[in-house]
Amino acid sequence: MNTTSATRQLTLYTFSVFLLVVACEAVEYFFHAAGGDSRWASALTLMTACFSVTACLTVYFHATPLFDRRIGSYSKRMVKLMGAAGAVELLYLANDLYHFMKVPTAGRLGEEWLLSLAALVYASGLLLLFLLPDRKKGSSSRFWYFMLPLLTAFVAALLFLLRHELPAVGVQAVDLGIEIVSLGVAAAAFGLLFAKYRYKRIKALWVAIQSLGFVVAAQVLLLQAGSSSGILFLLASALHVLSYATLVSQGLRLAIAEPLRERREAEERIEFLAYNDDLTGLPNRRSLHAKLNSHFGKDDSGKTSLMVLNINRFKTINDSLGYEAGDRLLGIVSELLQNHVEEPEEVFRTGGDEFAVVLPESGGEEAMRRAHALLEEFERPVNVGGMEHYIALSAGIAVYPEDGSAADGLLQSADAAVHMAKEQGAEVKRFSKGMTSNAREKLILESDLRKGLDRGEFYLEYQPKMSVENGRILGMEALVRWNHPKRGPVSPGEFIPLAEESGLIVPLGEWVLYEACRQNKEWQNKGYEPLCMSVNLSIRQFRQLGLADQIEQMLEEIGLDPKYVELEITESMTVDKDAAFEQLKRFKQLGLHISIDDFGTGYSSLHYLKNMPIDRLKIDRSFVSEVMSGQSDAAIVSTIASMAHHLKLKVTAEGVENEEQLEFLRSQRCHEAQGFLFSRPVPAGRFERMFLREQKLG
Repeated sequence: MNTTSATRQLTLYTFSVFLLVVACEAVEYFFHAAGGDSRWASALTLMTACFSVTACLTVYFHATPLFDRRIGSYSKRMVKLMGAAGAVELLYLANDLYHFMKVPTAGRLGEEWLLSLAALVYASGLLLLFLLPDRKKGSSSRFWYFMLPLLTAFVAALLFLLRHELPAVGVQAVDLGIEIVSLGVAAAAFGLLFAKYRYKRIKALWVAIQSLGFVVAAQVLLLQAGSSSGILFLLASALHVLSYATLVSQGLRLAIAEPLRERREAEERIEFLAYNDDLTGLPNRRSLHAKLNSHFGKDDSGKTSLMVLNINRFKTINDSLGYEAGDRLLGIVSELLQNHVEEPEEVFRTGGDEFAVVLPESGGEEAMRRAHALLEEFERPVNVGGMEHYIALSAGIAVYPEDGSAADGLLQSADAAVHMAKEQGAEVKRFSKGMTSNAREKLILESDLRKGLDRGEFYLEYQPKMSVENGRILGMEALVRWNHPKRGPVSPGEFIPLAEESGLIVPLGEWVLYEACRQNKEWQNKGYEPLCMSVNLSIRQFRQLGLADQIEQMLEEIGLDPKYVELEITESMTVDKDAAFEQLKRFKQLGLHISIDDFGTGYSSLHYLKNMPIDRLKIDRSFVSEVMSGQSDAAIVSTIASMAHHLKLKVTAEGVENEEQLEFLRSQRCHEAQGFLFSRPVPAGRFERMFLREQKLG
């Protein structure tokens, strides 16, 4: 029987006893009126004693298998308390039962002082239970669990024997003393716990107060009853039982049942999280390993395909829209995958923006077909952060056993395939042997990137920004380059994404900003005309709360006026308009210039754009390169330029490669242009000779 059903029955029994006492007292009254001898009072006293013992031992033995393992120290104290009170009650029951069977006449047996002694033990225990501080588990807990009831029973038995050696007057004095002391202790415990409850509204404390109230009432009635066995004594016995029943019915639930339920729920939650993803509820990587290894362990296991899917540009979405929007996107992807897999396929979330689908009894061709079918479900826009976005996934496929004979190997192969798909801009890639070497090279490159920052392997090149109107130099953009000690020059398109992915873009960006400003100040010290230096900020740098203060301190150290620095941000950084506005406002307060790079490729709102404290729009090179051959690109450039003029913003066109493009930009009244038509990015010394000295001489 569980705790809840046991306590309900015990409460019902106790209430029944109370009603039975009243009913039987009425019956006994009529029996006495008729002159008959009655033993109703003795029988009912015996019943109440049975219920008292049952109440105490219900708690004591119910918690026995749980002791020192699953309940707290307060609960353990309550268990020991009920065991001690139960020991005295058991002694009283034994005497009551002996008297009932051996003595044929009705009346009290004279051992009712044991009830007061049990009440004294019970009230004292409750007082100590809630007044003593909680303590850590000790090795003596189990010892006192067994010894306290035995010790209490021994003391009660010793008093029982000593009491029988006293004369009648002494017996009466001892009995009265125990009753008065019990009443005093119960009343004091009631008052002290009630005072504590006024400050700490603890449910278990209120239950103890109710129980002590019944004890006080029972002791008052016991004193009034004297040696009588009438209604007062029976009510005192019933209230005595009710005090235990109150603690058992409510205290057992609060002290033992609910903590056990909470612990069980916590254990179930831990078990769930061990094999499932908390955000999406999908089975996690551990479940995937168990599933694959279990399937591979079968003798008749055939081919099994593993599909790993990654969300493209998830980091950009997560950084620009916030983590809540990123979590929402993961939930949407999870739902779509679960809704469109077929039996017996199963979806897993393996971490970050990565999902996996196990396709039992499927080879490479079938897995490719299913991958394309799943990716088609993501062609419709989804609502994330109050805006509609098109999301794209890349998939990598590995097949058991040729691409891996165990879960780890198969998952590694599928991971390599999906990363190759992302790098090549493909939707789906099937694993091939060369992919693992590519992944290994990527890890090596990341390690070299970290070392390169410490070794000073990075340097800057500068590309001029020229006036569209007269061809004079107006500024320059600093671009980072990496000269690998073994591989030689590494393409920015290769190491910049890796730096962003690994987080190294922050220290790299800080170095670029410092070096560009230092170089600009050095040129000014040489007497060249002061020009504005443009530096790109990564989204991770832009989100740093102390970035403005860091830049201010750096410029003071270098001695460069902030008006000769322009920070280039991308459109995606302005999606969180409140955070972006605050950061840009701090930049403007320093006196820095701000431009939006690659304008036209993101999703800036024009409403937000007009309120942003920016100075310049840079038209992306993808539009400029096609202005002479594509009407759409020409229209886009023309629209951006016109909009910028109305917003009183300057316009810089990137990727200008020929005179026709320059002439078109001139017709659109663009202010600046940069591209191979003027110069490729060049090192500082060459840039100085090509542009700064020439301008100074001119």
